[in-house]
Amino acid sequence: MIKNEKEYKFTQELVGEIDKSLASLERDEARKKNDPDGWELIRGSLQCHLDKLKAEVAEYKRLTSHNLHTPIVLKLDDINDLPQILIKARMAAKLSQQELANLAGLTEEQIKRYEDNDYENASFVDVKFVIDALGIKIQKGEFLIPLDRLIRTPITKEELLFSQTINRGQRSMNGESKKICSP
Repeated sequence: MIKNEKEYKFTQELVGEIDKSLASLERDEARKKNDPDGWELIRGSLQCHLDKLKAEVAEYKRLTSHNLHTPIVLKLDDINDLPQILIKARMAAKLSQQELANLAGLTEEQIKRYEDNDYENASFVDVKFVIDALGIKIQKGEFLIPLDRLIRTPITKEELLFSQTINRGQRSMNGESKKICSP
C-alpha cells in the first residue's frame, strides 16, 4: 500500500523500470526460443508485480483525489486490514499526520509510528481516537463468530499468528484475497 507522496513517486519509478524490463524480455527472441518455460516464468512474475504496483498507484490516486464533499466507502474483509482503512481514510480526507494527530489528541510522532507499523503497537484506545477523529462509521457491519470452532484453551501469540497466515492462504486460494503472482 502506498502511504505517502514519497512512496508514490518511488512506485512510479519502479513501474517504469519493470515496464522496461518487460519490453526487453519481450524482445529477447533467443531466450524465448531456448528456454520458453523460464522466459514465461520471468515474464509472468514481472507482469504480476507490475499489475500489483499499478493497482496500488491507481488506489493512491483515487484516495488522494477523492472529493471531500462525498463520503468514501472503504471495504474491510478482514479485521487485520483495519490499519489500512485508517491510513486510507486519512489520505482520502487529505489530512496530514500532524492534522490527524491534533484531531485525535495524539502526537504526530505517534501517528507516524502507528502508520509506519500498520498500527501494530497502537492501543485500542488510540485506534478508537483515530477512528473517531476520522469520523469512520460502520455500515451493515456483521461479524461471524463460529462458536462451534471456538478454541476453548489458551492460545499463544505464535499460534494466533500462524492461524492468521493459514487463513489468509485459504482466502487467497478461494479467490477471496488479492491475486498471488503466478505465471
